[in-house]
Amino acid sequence: MLEQRAVLLPKEKELFDQAICDRLYQLIQERKAKTIHTFLPMGDEINIYPLIERMLSEGLRVVTPEALPKRILRNWILLGLDQLQDGVYGTQFPANSSEYTGAYDLIIVPGLAFDKDQYRIGYGAGYYDAFLKDHPEALKVGIAYPFQIVAEVPREDHDIGLDLLIF
Repeated sequence: MLEQRAVLLPKEKELFDQAICDRLYQLIQERKAKTIHTFLPMGDEINIYPLIERMLSEGLRVVTPEALPKRILRNWILLGLDQLQDGVYGTQFPANSSEYTGAYDLIIVPGLAFDKDQYRIGYGAGYYDAFLKDHPEALKVGIAYPFQIVAEVPREDHDIGLDLLIF
């Protein structure tokens, strides 16, 4: 999946990314979501930065994670994309921010592969399964390029399924 993502033509990637951002925004509006947890894309992941900017400009609470040891995500309120610091595994998270420990309306989940039953394979560290388990109230939405949808991904007892896939 990493190789397939890496060889997407820039224009094709841009079209996919924009369509996914548009669908996510529509979902946020339909659900009247006010607090959204999202990853900050890195490398050739789906570019949702335009969506993040739009959510911030509309006054929605955007929360992004920082990966800590022992599969723990510390979650920070994002105030702007100009105040980020580097984290582990090439990630970034908000600098000079407040930790958020409340509930979420919607959680945008990254992954390498997703199946028709809405299970996912991430990067193997298990951060999101532990986090999603702690937030049953939230709508859990995976985002992917069409080629990332497979018939079935391997599952373990601790894996948490998503509520929706956008691709």
